[in-house]
Amino acid sequence: MTHKTKGIVLRSIKYGETSLVVTIFTELFGIQTYMVNGVRSSKKSSAKANHFQPVAILDLVVYHGENKSMQRIKEFSWAVLYDNLLSHVIKNSIASYMTELLQKCLKQPEPNPDLFNFCEASFLELDRADSIVAANFALFFTLHLTHFFGFRMTDNFSSKNSILDLQEGIFTDHQPAHPHFIEGTNAALTAELLKVMQPGEPAYRTGRLDAFKLNQEIRRELLLRYLEYYALHIPDFGQMKTLVVLHEVL
Repeated sequence: MTHKTKGIVLRSIKYGETSLVVTIFTELFGIQTYMVNGVRSSKKSSAKANHFQPVAILDLVVYHGENKSMQRIKEFSWAVLYDNLLSHVIKNSIASYMTELLQKCLKQPEPNPDLFNFCEASFLELDRADSIVAANFALFFTLHLTHFFGFRMTDNFSSKNSILDLQEGIFTDHQPAHPHFIEGTNAALTAELLKVMQPGEPAYRTGRLDAFKLNQEIRRELLLRYLEYYALHIPDFGQMKTLVVLHEVL
């Protein structure tokens, strides 16, 4: 039996001489792994293989078996044609970071249409973002993604509660006994960034990101601390391989 679904390509690995093993976050089935045969055997096939670049958003017709670890794709086509996300060095580096972070969070193949819609809208927004919004986009996505996995930071910052406890995910009035906290300017910036991305707002509403004129050092420090937050809340989170490239371009 076949099913129609949209999907966001997260990873693509060459298999044999002509095939690909592709990890796709689908709207209907959540994260899935697909064997795609015969897409690398000729120039014509190579054009088909381009569909499976990470970050691509596709319309799919798939075969799906509940107990199978490897699924198959019957038909595929572009659902979205980006303006420059696949070719713009900075934006593509940010998008690669986003796909890796998403993979680390998606542990089970379960449908999550709200998360899918957020991710799709985020990639589309990044595609049309100006340079300032793009520079801050990894911070936006990293903070907001936590909402869909149940560990979003509580936005209770005040002059009294001005220290962000990363273990508890709340702002507090004292330094915790552990080293996992953010204070000072970076805590205040985090509180402001959280206000940009309230869960009740449309996921793609990032217009206020251009109000944050952050330098490279601050962006790097914030992103490292936010990933520390993920490591505290997601078992076996590990290292982000795309972070090195992201730090080079931002």
